[in-house]
Amino acid sequence: MTEEMPGRVTDPLALRALSHPLRWKLIELLRLEATATATRCAEFTGESVASCSYHLGILAKYGFVEPADPGPGREKPWRITSRQLSISAEGLDPEAALAAETVNEIYLDHEFGRMKESFRRFDREPERWRRHSGTRSRVKHLTPDELQRMKEEVWEVMERYSEREEDPSARPPGSRPVRLMFASYLPLPAPPADDPHDEEES
Repeated sequence: MTEEMPGRVTDPLALRALSHPLRWKLIELLRLEATATATRCAEFTGESVASCSYHLGILAKYGFVEPADPGPGREKPWRITSRQLSISAEGLDPEAALAAETVNEIYLDHEFGRMKESFRRFDREPERWRRHSGTRSRVKHLTPDELQRMKEEVWEVMERYSEREEDPSARPPGSRPVRLMFASYLPLPAPPADDPHDEEES
């Protein structure tokens, strides 16, 4: 039995609610900023206030965002309900599995689109930031257990400073939001089942 991951979304309707590129931009903003109004979302996304309000309402309907404390202004601010979302087709019925696959594609398009935007302005960033930013990829030959251990080690590193996400007072002077993304995937299809090197898992 597969262990349920924190924040895993399995409901087909909730998955379909995430199948829109603008909604991932809204989620991104609400992860970067504690709260945001539809007006702020429109500034960030380049969409209209009415469009942002509509998509925030859809996200709220399925529990991904919720109204925040009203504050002094007249416009309603929003906040995310969870900083962890896990999307996987594994173990889902065909309808939900197809929706999960669609969400994963839209999410990856969003992530890599934002990454490309960042690299387009890379030469305008201060040198000390350029020196430590960027991407690196390697191919490793691993067993499933080794991949699991590596993933846990990387995740442990990525969890450092997590308290700063929701507590601005914990952020040191000079800090900026830095997006860290860990991906592991299989560049070649699985070998035939009768491959002597392909052992069955118990």
